[in-house]
Amino acid sequence: MNKRTLLVFGIGLILAFLIFTFVRNNSPQLRQLSGQTMGVIIYNVKYIGLLDDMLQTEVDSVLNAFNQSLSTYIPDSEISDLNNTGKLTFRSPYFYPVLAISKEIFNKTNGAFDPTVGPLINAWGFGPEEQIPDLDSAAVDSLLNMTGFEGLSFNEERATLQENYRLDFSAIAKGYAVDLVGELLEGKGIENYLVEIGGEVRCRGVNKENKSWSLGIEDPTVAIDERELLAIVRLKDFSLATSGNYRNYYEKYGRVYAHIIDPRTGYTTRHNLLSASVFASDCMTADAYATALMVLGPEVSQELVEREDIEAILVFQEEDGSLGSYVSTGIQPFVELNKVK
Repeated sequence: MNKRTLLVFGIGLILAFLIFTFVRNNSPQLRQLSGQTMGVIIYNVKYIGLLDDMLQTEVDSVLNAFNQSLSTYIPDSEISDLNNTGKLTFRSPYFYPVLAISKEIFNKTNGAFDPTVGPLINAWGFGPEEQIPDLDSAAVDSLLNMTGFEGLSFNEERATLQENYRLDFSAIAKGYAVDLVGELLEGKGIENYLVEIGGEVRCRGVNKENKSWSLGIEDPTVAIDERELLAIVRLKDFSLATSGNYRNYYEKYGRVYAHIIDPRTGYTTRHNLLSASVFASDCMTADAYATALMVLGPEVSQELVEREDIEAILVFQEEDGSLGSYVSTGIQPFVELNKVK
């Protein structure tokens, strides 16, 4: 093969590569990106569409603005300003919607979901402020006087808090952030996508096989380094949030303290519900209800699910130590359970 032939062959390879790259970048394909938000929480985005070099930057920008609004760990965030001064004129579009949906779910769950539980979260050692050592019933009763929506007033422009009240949106923040990223994708004309932040998920459309997105729900009874799937769910145009006491707890004086706090009693929950996975059209709603169900326990949770426009998978411990489950009617055709009856 002479030099001229080699040159032509080489140019042909380069052209073929350029054409392949152009077609790949300018035709709808499965794209993926990931990053960090809310400190160390990983986010993942999958979508079917054209290559968008700016999408990662846009996602990070939305999540950074979201954190600057609602993170209690950022001293000059909107929520920190409200907690510290008792008043806030909203600087972002994020604050009013989360207040409105929080109050709605507070009412529907009879207070089982309550973002004013901030003082109790801190006192029990799950918030940004110092834990109260050896918390007793008198201290809990005192803190309960600093919770409840009666201490919060708001409209579409501003909010005020009574003295010593503290808001904490940790039970709804990941779901809300998932929705914001999803809305960003939809605003760019992307119809088929999956957004996941710290286990909370929003799906729209289909995956690259033109099928519903397939998601796993973890077994709540195994150690964090032995993660196993309890169920596989096929989702299309749904959001999913899971809450449980099995990932965030500490032990003291031989007792386990779980991060799910009952806003009505002031104490960490102690019942046989191990995890609650909630399905709703938006992830913020699913996230809030998942927390509420973990407060309410299995029996009351089933009644709530059947009354509201949500679906759920509840996993609980039977009296004999085995695992039991409840799968609401609307989600049953899309769920494959393992290890539970």
